[in-house]
Amino acid sequence: MTLSMRGLAAIAALLVALSKPSQSLDNGVGKLPFMGWNTWNAYHCDISEQIVLDNAKLIKSLGLLDVGYQYINIDDCYAEKERSPEGDIVANKERFASGMNNLTSQVHAMGFKAGIYSCSGWFTCQLYPGSYNNEDRDIALFQDWGFDLLKYDNCAVPFDEVIKEGMVGKFTRMADSIAKLSEQSGKPPLLYSICQWGREQPWVWAKRLGQTWRSTDDFGGPNWPAITTIINQNTFYFLSNDFYAHNDMDLLEVGNGDELTFEESKTHFTAWALMKSPLVISTDLTKATEETLTILKNQELIAINQDPVVGTSVSPFRWGVNPDWTSNATHPAQYWSGETQNGTVFMLINVLDEPADMFFSLTESPWIRAGRQYSVRDLWAHTDNGTVVRNMTIPQVPPHGVVALLLKDVGDEPDGTQPPCARPEWCMDQNGTRIDQ
Repeated sequence: MTLSMRGLAAIAALLVALSKPSQSLDNGVGKLPFMGWNTWNAYHCDISEQIVLDNAKLIKSLGLLDVGYQYINIDDCYAEKERSPEGDIVANKERFASGMNNLTSQVHAMGFKAGIYSCSGWFTCQLYPGSYNNEDRDIALFQDWGFDLLKYDNCAVPFDEVIKEGMVGKFTRMADSIAKLSEQSGKPPLLYSICQWGREQPWVWAKRLGQTWRSTDDFGGPNWPAITTIINQNTFYFLSNDFYAHNDMDLLEVGNGDELTFEESKTHFTAWALMKSPLVISTDLTKATEETLTILKNQELIAINQDPVVGTSVSPFRWGVNPDWTSNATHPAQYWSGETQNGTVFMLINVLDEPADMFFSLTESPWIRAGRQYSVRDLWAHTDNGTVVRNMTIPQVPPHGVVALLLKDVGDEPDGTQPPCARPEWCMDQNGTRIDQ
C-alpha cells in the first residue's frame, strides 16, 4: 500500500498535534474515561429534579455506582428560556423548584458527582440560553451550583463576523474560563466534555482543551446500523486516546427498547469500553432487565476501560470483509487488539448477518510475541479457556456478536512447534533457507 503526499502530510500533522502538551494534563481531572448516566436519550426535555434524583437512587440500588458509574449528568432543557436581569442562567422554576444546589447536594450525598450542560453558541440545541460571551459567568455559576462536569455542545454558532474564530477558538473560550476559575477559586476545575460532533477534527485539537470530545456523530440508535456507524467513524482516531484524552462515542443505549438483540448490545458495550470512550448510560433504567445489567456491569471490560496503567485504545489489525484500510458503512473493522496492564485484549466483531467462524494469527496483533504461548480469558463468559499457540479460531460467533478475550504470556511455545514461523512471509533459517519459497 502506498500513501499520497497529501496523506503523509496529514499523518505528520496529526502526530505533531498529538505530541503537543494538553492543558488537561495539568488540571488534575479526567485521567480515565468518566462513567455515569445522562438524562437525554431516556427523557429528552421532559426532565425534573425528581427524575434526576429517582434515577440516581435507582443507579445506586442496582449496583451501578459500585462498578464505576459515578456521574449523574443533566442534559439540555433544565433552564428557563431567559436569563435573569443580572445575566445568569436560571434553573426552571417548576421542574427544578428546589434549586440546583439542593439537587447537587443530594447527588453528592449518595456518592455521585454531578454534571451539567451548556452550549458554545448563542443558544443550546433546544434553544435555551447558551454560553457564548458568558463563559466566565456561566462556569462560575455551574461551580457555585455544585457541578463537577460540563458537557459543552456546538449549536447556535455565532456568525463569523461576530466570533472571528474557528472551532478551536470557539471551544478555547470555555476552556480558558474553566482554567481561570480554578486558579482563582482554588477548587478543582470542572471536567470539560466537548460535544463537537466529530467535525473539524476534534481528535487532533480538543485534547489541548478538555478531557473528552465527541469523535463521532450522535448515536442514532438503538439499532445495529447506529453501532456500526459509530465504530466506523471512531476507527481511525484511536491514536488520540490516552490518559486525560478520550474519544467520546456518545451515549450508551444498552437496554433502550427492543431494537437491539442481546448480542448487538454486548457489541455496543464492548466497543465503547475497549475503545476507551466514556461509558455514559442514557436509558430508562426502570425498565432494565437482568440482561441489560449483566452487560452494563461487566467488570472485566470496565476494568480495561478504567485501566490506570495503560490509557490507549484497542486498534484494528484486520478489516475482515473490507479491503485493507478502507471504510465500509455496514462492515466496520472486525479484528482489534490492544495493550492492558494484565495482557493483550482482543475484540472480534462479527459484522455479518449470519454466524461466522473467526480466525486470526496471534502475531497479527503488535502486542503478541512470536514463539510464546498464551492463556485465554473470555471476558463475557468469565472463564479461563486454556492456552493457545500461534492461531485462534472462534467458532460460530453470532451475527452482530462480539468476542472479547484477554491473553497473557505464559512462556515459550512447545519445543519443535512447526512450521518454524506462524506467519511465513520472509521466514528464514540462519542458513538462508526461506520457508515461503
